Amino acid sequence: MASITYRSADVDAFKVAYREAGLVGAPKLLLLHGFPSAGHMFRDLIPLLADRFHIVAPDLPGFGQSDMPSRESFRYTFDNFARVIERFTEVIGFDRFAVYVFDYGAPTGFRLALRHPERITAIISQNGNAYEDGLSENWTPLKTYWQDPSPANRDALRALLTPEATRWQYTHGVSDPMTVSPDGQNLDNFYLARAGSDDVQLDLFGDYKSNVALYPAFQEYFRKHTPPFLAVWGKNDPFFIPPGAEAFKRDNPNAVVQFFDTGHFALETHATEIADSIRAFLT
Repeated sequence: MASITYRSADVDAFKVAYREAGLVGAPKLLLLHGFPSAGHMFRDLIPLLADRFHIVAPDLPGFGQSDMPSRESFRYTFDNFARVIERFTEVIGFDRFAVYVFDYGAPTGFRLALRHPERITAIISQNGNAYEDGLSENWTPLKTYWQDPSPANRDALRALLTPEATRWQYTHGVSDPMTVSPDGQNLDNFYLARAGSDDVQLDLFGDYKSNVALYPAFQEYFRKHTPPFLAVWGKNDPFFIPPGAEAFKRDNPNAVVQFFDTGHFALETHATEIADSIRAFLT
């Protein structure tokens, strides 16, 4: 079993917590998590890949064990996420790396690719979207908030922050919910319950419209740079639907798409299969 260490990096006075495994000098792999999780979502995947890659999985600002500064001192936007993670990679010496993106990790990682295409050796997208084709009807309440950021529309999104909503995200589209460990979702709910976390998350819901606005830029990056690209997709995801995975092939002839019969948090049920796909793809 690969040894995993739990570290933190000082990124311009901002603490970024991260997991690390594998040998220094091996091909580098950066894992970027999504909402409402943190680096712990990769707890099953990392041991399956650590013999082949030097892996780091940071917690995004305001998530997991990374700093969660006040909203007055730090703007919770995806641009700021990308800036922090970009500096994080520089601080820890990740100069060229493959990136695994999921959910919020996708617009964060794709911004890194836009800014420094020379640093990206490959992209693995696990339900990490870059096309309007991939947005399901479940985005309607968020789109309503983007169009009219009223207090009422903001409060309507608090339903997405409840323990029941977290459980639904983990189990929707899974053939047998009893195969989904409670560990990840319970830890997510612990972090969501922290004082101030609700407004941090609501700010990010509002800023997600900036990601959709950047979809054309992301797509141009795929066309221009054609990075080796693997989409491993839980086909029953209630938020990011299969057409979003297929769309990568429109812009990148190097894109490979694989679907798994599971939901949004595909690693909860298919970590071994996804690890096998990554090993074959990157090798």
